[in-house]
Amino acid sequence: MVISLTVNSVFKGEWVLTRSPVIMEKFKGVDILASMNTAAAAFKLAKPFADELGLDIWDVQFVKEGSNMVLRFIIDKPEGINIIDCENLSRAIDKPLDDADIVSCAYTLEVQSTGPERDISRPEHFMKMLGKKIKVKFIRPKENGEREFIGTLLSYNNGVSTLETDEGQIIFKKSETAFIRLYDEDLFTIGGMKENE
Repeated sequence: MVISLTVNSVFKGEWVLTRSPVIMEKFKGVDILASMNTAAAAFKLAKPFADELGLDIWDVQFVKEGSNMVLRFIIDKPEGINIIDCENLSRAIDKPLDDADIVSCAYTLEVQSTGPERDISRPEHFMKMLGKKIKVKFIRPKENGEREFIGTLLSYNNGVSTLETDEGQIIFKKSETAFIRLYDEDLFTIGGMKENE
Protein backbone atom coordinates (compact mmCIF):
# COMPACT_ATOMS: atom_id res chain seq x y z
CA MET A 1 0.00 0.00 0.00
CA VAL A 2 1.25 3.48 -0.90
CA ILE A 3 0.25 6.37 1.36
CA SER A 4 -0.05 9.60 -0.61
CA LEU A 5 -1.02 13.22 -0.13
CA THR A 6 -1.65 15.43 -3.15
CA VAL A 7 -1.79 19.20 -2.97
CA ASN A 8 -2.97 21.16 -5.98
CA SER A 9 -0.70 24.07 -6.77
CA VAL A 10 -3.54 26.60 -6.31
CA PHE A 11 -3.05 26.21 -2.55
CA LYS A 12 0.51 27.56 -2.67
CA GLY A 13 1.63 29.29 0.47
CA GLU A 14 -1.49 28.72 2.59
CA TRP A 15 0.02 26.15 4.94
CA VAL A 16 2.42 27.18 7.66
CA LEU A 17 4.88 24.99 9.52
CA THR A 18 7.60 26.27 11.82
CA ARG A 19 10.79 26.28 9.77
CA SER A 20 14.33 26.44 11.02
CA PRO A 21 15.93 29.84 10.18
CA VAL A 22 19.17 28.00 9.34
CA ILE A 23 17.38 25.92 6.71
CA MET A 24 15.66 28.96 5.17
CA GLU A 25 18.99 30.81 5.02
CA LYS A 26 20.43 28.05 2.80
CA PHE A 27 17.93 28.79 0.05
CA LYS A 28 18.48 32.50 -0.46
CA GLY A 29 20.96 31.63 -3.26
CA VAL A 30 18.28 30.32 -5.60
CA ASP A 31 20.38 30.74 -8.76
CA ILE A 32 22.41 27.63 -7.77
CA LEU A 33 19.20 25.62 -7.82
CA ALA A 34 18.11 27.10 -11.16
CA SER A 35 21.06 25.45 -12.91
CA MET A 36 20.01 21.96 -11.78
CA ASN A 37 17.17 19.95 -13.22
CA THR A 38 13.83 20.34 -11.47
CA ALA A 39 13.80 17.05 -9.56
CA ALA A 40 17.40 17.43 -8.37
CA ALA A 41 16.79 21.04 -7.33
CA ALA A 42 13.60 20.07 -5.48
CA PHE A 43 15.45 17.23 -3.73
CA LYS A 44 18.20 19.59 -2.60
CA LEU A 45 15.71 22.15 -1.34
CA ALA A 46 13.50 19.63 0.51
CA LYS A 47 16.19 17.45 2.10
CA PRO A 48 16.88 19.68 5.15
CA PHE A 49 13.13 19.89 5.86
CA ALA A 50 12.79 16.11 5.56
CA ASP A 51 15.81 15.62 7.84
CA GLU A 52 14.26 17.95 10.41
CA LEU A 53 11.07 15.83 10.31
CA GLY A 54 12.99 12.53 10.58
CA LEU A 55 12.13 11.51 7.01
CA ASP A 56 14.25 10.10 4.20
CA ILE A 57 13.55 11.33 0.67
CA TRP A 58 13.76 8.13 -1.37
CA ASP A 59 13.19 9.86 -4.70
CA VAL A 60 11.85 13.01 -6.37
CA GLN A 61 10.12 12.84 -9.74
CA PHE A 62 8.93 15.65 -11.97
CA VAL A 63 6.63 13.97 -14.49
CA LYS A 64 3.76 14.69 -16.85
CA GLU A 65 0.60 12.75 -15.97
CA GLY A 66 -2.22 13.38 -18.39
CA SER A 67 -2.26 17.12 -18.96
CA ASN A 68 -0.74 17.90 -15.54
CA MET A 69 2.83 18.21 -14.31
CA VAL A 70 3.43 16.45 -10.99
CA LEU A 71 6.31 17.07 -8.59
CA ARG A 72 6.34 13.89 -6.52
CA PHE A 73 8.34 13.33 -3.34
CA ILE A 74 8.63 9.68 -2.30
CA ILE A 75 9.53 9.40 1.38
CA ASP A 76 10.43 6.73 3.90
CA LYS A 77 11.46 6.23 7.51
CA PRO A 78 12.41 3.09 9.46
CA GLU A 79 9.07 2.73 11.26
CA GLY A 80 7.04 3.38 8.11
CA ILE A 81 5.21 6.39 6.69
CA ASN A 82 1.73 7.60 7.59
CA ILE A 83 -0.46 10.34 6.13
CA ILE A 84 0.70 12.82 8.82
CA ASP A 85 4.31 12.42 7.60
CA CYS A 86 3.18 13.17 4.03
CA GLU A 87 1.20 16.20 5.21
CA ASN A 88 4.06 17.53 7.37
CA LEU A 89 6.58 17.42 4.54
CA SER A 90 4.10 18.89 2.08
CA ARG A 91 3.41 21.81 4.40
CA ALA A 92 7.10 22.32 5.12
CA ILE A 93 8.22 22.49 1.48
CA ASP A 94 5.22 24.09 -0.24
CA LYS A 95 6.19 27.75 0.34
CA PRO A 96 9.97 27.26 -0.07
CA LEU A 97 9.32 25.56 -3.43
CA ASP A 98 7.22 28.54 -4.51
CA ASP A 99 9.78 31.04 -3.22
CA ALA A 100 12.68 29.27 -4.96
CA ASP A 101 10.66 29.20 -8.20
CA ILE A 102 12.17 25.84 -9.18
CA VAL A 103 9.16 24.85 -11.26
CA SER A 104 8.36 27.27 -14.07
CA CYS A 105 4.86 25.91 -14.83
CA ALA A 106 1.69 24.98 -12.93
CA TYR A 107 2.14 21.66 -11.14
CA THR A 108 0.67 19.39 -8.50
CA LEU A 109 2.75 18.67 -5.41
CA GLU A 110 2.51 15.06 -4.27
CA VAL A 111 4.13 13.45 -1.23
CA GLN A 112 3.83 9.68 -0.86
CA SER A 113 5.37 6.65 0.82
CA THR A 114 7.68 4.31 -1.06
CA GLY A 115 5.16 1.46 -0.97
CA PRO A 116 6.22 -2.17 -0.67
CA GLU A 117 7.71 -2.38 -4.19
CA ARG A 118 9.85 0.74 -4.18
CA ASP A 119 11.81 1.65 -7.29
CA ILE A 120 15.57 1.30 -7.02
CA SER A 121 17.24 4.00 -9.10
CA ARG A 122 19.95 5.88 -7.20
CA PRO A 123 23.33 4.48 -6.11
CA GLU A 124 22.30 4.83 -2.45
CA HIS A 125 19.18 2.73 -3.17
CA PHE A 126 21.30 -0.11 -4.52
CA MET A 127 23.57 0.05 -1.47
CA LYS A 128 20.54 -0.11 0.89
CA MET A 129 19.07 -3.06 -1.03
CA LEU A 130 22.18 -5.28 -0.97
CA GLY A 131 21.13 -8.77 0.16
CA LYS A 132 17.45 -8.08 -0.55
CA LYS A 133 15.18 -9.68 -3.12
CA ILE A 134 14.55 -7.46 -6.13
CA LYS A 135 12.68 -7.68 -9.42
CA VAL A 136 14.46 -6.54 -12.58
CA LYS A 137 12.86 -6.07 -15.99
CA PHE A 138 15.34 -5.72 -18.83
CA ILE A 139 14.73 -3.69 -21.98
CA ARG A 140 15.95 -6.56 -24.14
CA PRO A 141 15.55 -10.27 -23.40
CA LYS A 142 18.52 -12.14 -21.94
CA GLU A 143 20.05 -15.28 -23.49
CA ASN A 144 17.18 -17.47 -22.21
CA GLY A 145 14.58 -15.18 -23.87
CA GLU A 146 13.31 -13.82 -20.53
CA ARG A 147 13.15 -10.13 -19.63
CA GLU A 148 12.00 -10.29 -15.98
CA PHE A 149 14.06 -11.79 -13.17
CA ILE A 150 13.64 -12.04 -9.42
CA GLY A 151 16.69 -12.59 -7.28
CA THR A 152 18.98 -11.28 -4.57
CA LEU A 153 21.04 -8.17 -5.17
CA LEU A 154 24.55 -9.40 -4.40
CA SER A 155 26.68 -6.40 -5.27
CA TYR A 156 26.73 -2.87 -6.63
CA ASN A 157 29.90 -1.14 -7.74
CA ASN A 158 30.31 1.88 -10.04
CA GLY A 159 26.88 1.43 -11.61
CA VAL A 160 27.23 -2.34 -12.17
CA SER A 161 24.97 -4.73 -10.21
CA THR A 162 25.05 -8.48 -9.69
CA LEU A 163 21.73 -10.33 -9.29
CA GLU A 164 21.67 -13.92 -7.96
CA THR A 165 18.75 -15.83 -9.51
CA ASP A 166 17.73 -19.50 -9.58
CA GLU A 167 19.31 -19.64 -13.07
CA GLY A 168 22.63 -18.11 -11.95
CA GLN A 169 24.13 -14.66 -11.70
CA ILE A 170 23.25 -11.75 -13.97
CA ILE A 171 25.57 -8.75 -14.15
CA PHE A 172 23.92 -5.58 -15.44
CA LYS A 173 23.86 -1.79 -15.59
CA LYS A 174 20.75 0.24 -14.78
CA SER A 175 20.71 1.56 -18.37
CA GLU A 176 19.89 -2.01 -19.55
CA THR A 177 16.69 -2.12 -17.48
CA ALA A 178 13.10 -0.95 -17.82
CA PHE A 179 12.76 -1.01 -14.01
CA ILE A 180 14.36 -2.33 -10.84
CA ARG A 181 12.15 -2.74 -7.77
CA LEU A 182 12.21 -4.24 -4.32
CA TYR A 183 10.36 -7.55 -4.54
CA ASP A 184 7.71 -8.15 -1.89
CA GLU A 185 6.58 -11.79 -1.95
CA ASP A 186 3.51 -10.96 0.13
CA LEU A 187 2.14 -8.87 -2.75
CA PHE A 188 2.16 -11.92 -4.99
CA THR A 189 0.48 -14.28 -2.55
CA ILE A 190 -3.22 -14.97 -3.09
CA GLY A 191 -5.16 -16.96 -0.52
CA GLY A 192 -1.95 -18.22 1.08
CA MET A 193 -0.53 -19.49 -2.21
CA LYS A 194 2.15 -17.83 -4.26
CA GLU A 195 1.37 -16.64 -7.76
CA ASN A 196 3.20 -19.56 -9.46
CA GLU A 197 1.85 -22.39 -7.25
